[in-house]
Amino acid sequence: MASSAQQQQQQQQQQQQQQQQQQQQQQQHSVSLFFVKEDPKGGVQFSNSLRSEQPLKLLVEAEEEGAELRVIDGNGVCVFKCSINRETESCRVGKQAFLITVGCNSVLLQFNSLNEFFTFYNSLKAFKSSNKVPSAFSRRTEDASAAQYFQFYSSLSQQQNMMQDYIRTATYQRAILQNHVDFKDKVVLDVGCGSGILSFFAVQAGARKVYAVEASTMSKYAEILVKSNNLSERIMILEGKIEEITIPEKVDIIISEPMGYLLFHERMLESYLHAKKWLKPNGMMFPTFGDVHLAPFSDEQLYMEHYTRANFWYQQCFHGINLTGLCRAAMDEYFRQPIVDTFDVVILMARSVKYTVNFLEAKEDDLHRMEIPFTFRILQSGQVHGLAFWFDVAFVGSQKTIWLSTSPTEPLTHWYQVRCLLQTPLFAKEGETFSGKVLLVANKRQSYDIHIMAMVDQTGFKSGNLLDLKNPFFSFYE
Repeated sequence: MASSAQQQQQQQQQQQQQQQQQQQQQQQHSVSLFFVKEDPKGGVQFSNSLRSEQPLKLLVEAEEEGAELRVIDGNGVCVFKCSINRETESCRVGKQAFLITVGCNSVLLQFNSLNEFFTFYNSLKAFKSSNKVPSAFSRRTEDASAAQYFQFYSSLSQQQNMMQDYIRTATYQRAILQNHVDFKDKVVLDVGCGSGILSFFAVQAGARKVYAVEASTMSKYAEILVKSNNLSERIMILEGKIEEITIPEKVDIIISEPMGYLLFHERMLESYLHAKKWLKPNGMMFPTFGDVHLAPFSDEQLYMEHYTRANFWYQQCFHGINLTGLCRAAMDEYFRQPIVDTFDVVILMARSVKYTVNFLEAKEDDLHRMEIPFTFRILQSGQVHGLAFWFDVAFVGSQKTIWLSTSPTEPLTHWYQVRCLLQTPLFAKEGETFSGKVLLVANKRQSYDIHIMAMVDQTGFKSGNLLDLKNPFFSFYE
């Protein structure tokens, strides 16, 4: 049974999701309304027959297969109403106008700002796409996982946790400002902007325009920060997934913080790569490439601690109940958990090998299945208990290349490091070679299954494991 605290948390999550749905289903915009008529010569005339000098409001409400649009005057009177769906004839006109044709009648909605237009335009695409082919994000993601993911990143406390990671935040700012020539007077796309912190850094470096895309309700908070910092003309917040929205123009540079544990967890890197459809030829990406490092480690204490977690299920008389029937299943589950923590580099038994992803060249499909072969020359004799992982990303600018590292030799970040245990430790002597491969297979829970196959070449002894990166064990909490 769920505890009262868990039930309360679930209720809060449901309320937040309901509020998010309501915000998405109801919108209001300031517009001008023009009726479009054909003249006798076959031309087109635009007329505004409304005499009210008060501004008009466009109300947009989601329907089962589209949206209902109503234009209301200053007295609350509805002066235009229609439903729009996939079959409705409609199109964008110029920068911030939208033309709708119903039967033989056409109207033009002129929005007061480019920001309002794109909020409407992207929402309308979402309303009309319910029966369309799902987006790249939807195809690769379970609904439950996506809901949990966006709810998690919609909280200010989680944004604060990331922003207070000084190494992360300061390195991004340094990479952008020390390459200010790459940003000055340029158009920038910020993918998964969260609070918008990277967008602000881009403006500090002289960016002419920043399009900040955020799919969670954190976009509302980002909008507040943009307005309170008087940057509404420079930063446009666009709510939606990068795979599903439209931005006004091609961009010179894409910025993002798409890294998860072991670099690939959460699969946001694929969204980052997807955003390249908006990148101009010879455009830039910050970060530019990422290196995953792995090395064998020896840690008897960690192995035994992990092993003894299953001792609970070896009890033959737990309140009169024999639990031993589940001890094997418990052991398998615990050893499927990657361990997120940090460690002293003295436990590493060989120099690391690395696997590089160049974000400018890589495609989304390249991240669906990644095989990392390895051969280590053992530097000290002992038991190999598993493989340790960390990552670095590089920001390659015109002036400087800046590195953000999660190495155990560098100051700690909120990514920590990740260790994956072998089911059975392998003994290796100094000078022997330890070889095999790591296979990362993407799943629809926004993470990866990790297959490890390893062998001490001189003895032929083998071991391995299958781990679930979606379900790590955070040992630093204990």
